Amino acid sequence: MVWVRSEHAGALAVVSTWLCALVPWNISYTSSIAGVSLLFVRFPFVEIQYAWGLSQRVAVRDPLTALSLQSGQTVAVAYQAWTLAAAVLALAVLFSFGYYLREDRVEAGPVDPVRLLGALLGVVGVVFAASTYLLATRGIPGIPLPLGVVISLVFAGILLTVERS
Repeated sequence: MVWVRSEHAGALAVVSTWLCALVPWNISYTSSIAGVSLLFVRFPFVEIQYAWGLSQRVAVRDPLTALSLQSGQTVAVAYQAWTLAAAVLALAVLFSFGYYLREDRVEAGPVDPVRLLGALLGVVGVVFAASTYLLATRGIPGIPLPLGVVISLVFAGILLTVERS
């Protein structure tokens, strides 16, 4: 079964990469630990934390700041994985902009750009999945929703299996 026509594969690769950069990869909710409930919405390049029961209700952090806050904790490895996935996704986004702006030149290169973006999104999805697992098992207990993990893995599968002519 063909998911996408060959002539639209490049556009799908670019748009799916941009979408993966904008969708939260992890949403976690923790109810009432010592009177505080937390909602974490983790986008690839920023984390938004909502807290009920604290004086500071909203905190916004980039992956490196969040990692530095967890330094020395058992959950730090989850934040390291997040930082790695964000770096790989940043490379994919930069490449996708180049692909969008110079499609003919990039298509003529030695690597199929659709498959490259598919592979990068696959790496991002796997590393975000590992980070989600580590957050759930080593971090604050809660209910994780790995929305962006699923989306990036689905797009990776589509881009890696598209027929190119």
